[in-house]
Amino acid sequence: MVPAGLGSPLKAAPRILLYVGFTVVLLPVQVVAVLFRLPLQKSLPLWYHRHCCRILGLRVECRGQRSTAHPTLYVSNHISYFDIEVLGSLIAGSFVAKREVAAWPLFGWLAKLQRSVFIERRGRQAATDRDEMSTRLEGGDDLILFAEGTSGDGNRVLPFKSALFSAAQIRPGGTPLTVQPVSIAYTRLDGVPMGRYLRPFFAWYGDMELAGHMWQAAGLGWATVEVEFHPVVTFDAFGSRKALCDHCFTQVAGAVAAALTGRPRAMSARN
Repeated sequence: MVPAGLGSPLKAAPRILLYVGFTVVLLPVQVVAVLFRLPLQKSLPLWYHRHCCRILGLRVECRGQRSTAHPTLYVSNHISYFDIEVLGSLIAGSFVAKREVAAWPLFGWLAKLQRSVFIERRGRQAATDRDEMSTRLEGGDDLILFAEGTSGDGNRVLPFKSALFSAAQIRPGGTPLTVQPVSIAYTRLDGVPMGRYLRPFFAWYGDMELAGHMWQAAGLGWATVEVEFHPVVTFDAFGSRKALCDHCFTQVAGAVAAALTGRPRAMSARN
């Protein structure tokens, strides 16, 4: 349960209603953009997620330089469905999601309309799904990969799965694919450090029920989310998926640990 005085139905209700209403209005616009392959299919989600961050009370702060290469494979840690809004507000790309997300009400539709790549984490289908990732990257699309393969409690980064880095080996146009590690950390609530006991109210993991969790989180104050874009790398610089995976994990885990301990860092507010 949320500690007494932190959650407010009077705050949650308008946020959720505005979020749903805003989404419903824009859904048909994105449907048309995707069906007719309009440039709007990439720019509208970016604009949409930026406004959703404000609606849901997420204040995004950034550090580092986002890749200017296209395609880029962004490799991030994963804490919550809120990560979609946060990273979607910064990157005009598509997410790589587990296959079951496609069947979720509302969030599954949104994922499809952002042209997400749905993959199996294991089994015979996994190789085919990774081929789809490669095809999208070779076509010039930027992809956002949650390399842990699941979400955690926000207090630490889980080990990255090297199998998910197979698409990093491609060479679009004969050039090594750009890979950029990205770290995301939920650090403060209304300007006060969250601490390990408050952070799970924004993290979504295990068997948490989605609707109830979102209602609780929306009833809280403004959450500060720190995002850091780390220096870009390529597969060629490491020679193996495992080495590239380990490098990305080290970059992301180190930055998350620094953000959670409050080490001073130069950040630029995004919203």
